[in-house]
This record gives sequence, structure tokens and C-alpha cells, in this order.
Amino acid sequence: MRKIPAQISDRLPAAAELFAERGLNDTKIEDVAATTGIAKATLYYYFAGKEEMLAFLLEDALQHVAYEVTAIVEADGAAAQRLHAVISAQLRVMAQRPAVCRALIGELGRAARMPVIADMISTAYFEPVETLLRAGAADGSLVALDEPRAAAIALFGAVTTSALTYLITDDALNEDLIARTIHDVVFIGLRPR
Repeated sequence: MRKIPAQISDRLPAAAELFAERGLNDTKIEDVAATTGIAKATLYYYFAGKEEMLAFLLEDALQHVAYEVTAIVEADGAAAQRLHAVISAQLRVMAQRPAVCRALIGELGRAARMPVIADMISTAYFEPVETLLRAGAADGSLVALDEPRAAAIALFGAVTTSALTYLITDDALNEDLIARTIHDVVFIGLRPR
């Protein structure tokens, strides 16, 4: 995929609404062009097809997650507090991109087969959260885990599923409530007793 200029990338999130409503297979490139105001030829110049557009939208969301999570991991403070901030950051990024998240639900099988997405999730979330889990064990704010990767995956799944449940039903996503609930259900179980 070519480098996407800002005037294209800024309008592409409108395509996520179409993908969410109709699915990737039932959305035509002509529909994407009409909705985004991007010429069909321009879309084909930058993207091989709709799957690449979806991948671009997912990558964009994951880049925002990575930016926020990296800043939190590199900040000072107890790892347990920073881990709670990671949960809030992931929820915030998802709440800012509801159509992309709804499109993800409809195309979960397809997205799971995109190696670049799996790699980005690992880099943006799993690896930094593993670092925080190890730091928490070292600073005493979290228990030491034999498999921090498994805990990072479970946490990502809990946050993602919780947010998506709200976003697919068009209910208001209350980031603070969900973060507190995940904290109470999952996080407290990680604290030393």
C-alpha cells in the first residue's frame, strides 16, 4: 500500500460506517467513493481493494492505541496505576472510532487473517502491557505472573469486548464506568493479597 496523504486518510473513516452497516462484501467501491468524496480511481491508486481500506482504518486505530499506551508505560508511577491508565486509553481510542470498531465486529474473521493487524496489536498493546505486568511484579503493585503475555491478551480481550458491546448497540460508551468495572473484575485479582 502506498503512503496515504492526509486529505485521503482524513475522509476515509466515513467508509467505516459503510463497512459497519453493509459489511465489506456488500459495500461497493462506488459507495465508498460517494460517501468519502474520494474519486474511485484515487481509491484504487492507494488501495488494492476494500480489505486494504479496512486494514488501513484498523492500523490507524492501533497506531493511536500504541501512542497512548507507550506514553503511559514510559511514565512514572506504580505499574498497577499505569495499567489502569492503559485500560482507559484503549477505551478512549475505541470510543473515538465507533464506526471502525463496528466494522471490525462485522469483519472479525477477515481482520484476524491480516498479519499486519496481529503484529500491530502485539506491538501496540501486548508487549507494553507485558512490560507493565513485569514492572508491577518488581514494584510490588501487581503479582508476578508465569505468563504475562496470556494476561495481556486477556486484558485486551476484556477491554475490547466490553467496548464493542456498547458500540455495536449504539449505547453510550461510558469509559470511566467500563474502566472501573474492568478494574474491579480483573485488576483487583492481579493485586497481591
